[in-house]
Amino acid sequence: MSLRKYIYFEYAIGFIICLLLYIHLEYSILLFILFLLVPDITMVGYLMNPKIGSIFYNLGHSLIIPYTLFIIAFLTDSSSLLMIVIIWLAHIYMDRSIGFGLKYSNAFKHTHLQKID
Repeated sequence: MSLRKYIYFEYAIGFIICLLLYIHLEYSILLFILFLLVPDITMVGYLMNPKIGSIFYNLGHSLIIPYTLFIIAFLTDSSSLLMIVIIWLAHIYMDRSIGFGLKYSNAFKHTHLQKID
């Protein structure tokens, strides 16, 4: 298995773990499906220019914010926030498992994982 495929497989496992945790916590599968693509709203920044687009996109697709919110959800025992965070993390892992990584400011197709052809 190539290193690239190995990395994508790791992200796919992350997605599966998020999905299993979500199901285990008995959250609504319908909400999971409805909100799974919400982080892609951050692509709207690309309507302005690639630099602003990459900033917006990376804010919505970096693991830093959802993991910080995960800690807050855990410490405050917030079930609603935890549900949102799990969906958000699932989205990020799903994207990365198919090669969509954080974006460089020069072009949408230039990511930290690969150049999308």
